[in-house]
Amino acid sequence: MKPQYKEYLKLNKNIFLGFLASIVVSAIIAELFSGQQNYVNATITLGADYIVYFSTFGTLYYFDNKKKYLLKTGEIDKASLRRDLIKIISSLGIGEVVYTVCRWSLQYYLLTNSYHAYIASLVSQSISTVIYMITVNLSVKFMRLYKDGP
Repeated sequence: MKPQYKEYLKLNKNIFLGFLASIVVSAIIAELFSGQQNYVNATITLGADYIVYFSTFGTLYYFDNKKKYLLKTGEIDKASLRRDLIKIISSLGIGEVVYTVCRWSLQYYLLTNSYHAYIASLVSQSISTVIYMITVNLSVKFMRLYKDGP
């Protein structure tokens, strides 16, 4: 398997594991705040989702890539790290804008249509995560984060 495909697999694994951690916490938070207004519930749940997702994703991404930027001297290849960080943050940022709009809108819609809070959270997050993963993967490919050669 080409190294760039392994990198895509690691990225998607980290996104998926971050999603799994955040979906559980988000459903619990949604249910805890089910007595609040629908827009408050959707907003608080989205905030909890972000905290758990980025904590999990960031930790996993760090451990998967910490050796990638070390030179043979043991120093960090700052230029390569900076370039890749800009690309990954840009890719995730584009995905997050799409995710936020989809997630909040779907959860609010489901809550206003009398779905249980945890069901609204699970459904909206699942659909939004699929859209997010597609967006991030297309962005990473477009920005050539995992290109062959220099």
